[in-house]
Amino acid sequence: MTEHNKLVRDHIPNLLRDSGKNIRTRTLDKKEYDESLKNKLKDEVQEYFNTDENEDSLKKLADLLEVIHALSYTHGATIEELEHIRQHREKNTAHSIIVRCSWISKMCDQW
Repeated sequence: MTEHNKLVRDHIPNLLRDSGKNIRTRTLDKKEYDESLKNKLKDEVQEYFNTDENEDSLKKLADLLEVIHALSYTHGATIEELEHIRQHREKNTAHSIIVRCSWISKMCDQW
């Protein structure tokens, strides 16, 4: 039996069993789950950076969103509440969406 020790999406164990694989699973405690989600986020970000094609990049972004959804629940918020926080920050702070391709090359108090 090969060691995997990784967090997987909820339906994966059943898919593996249905395909004839013998697997061992366990339920993580909250601390393990939180840490595993953070590691999963890092893995998904790295996979996103390793994509070149638009279609693959969008799939990786969707994977990132799934992990972000799960992380929001671990912090006691729904994805709708998280979006509300994002919108509030966009409206009331300097946290606006990055779409204009603005790049600050230098900054000083006075020229």
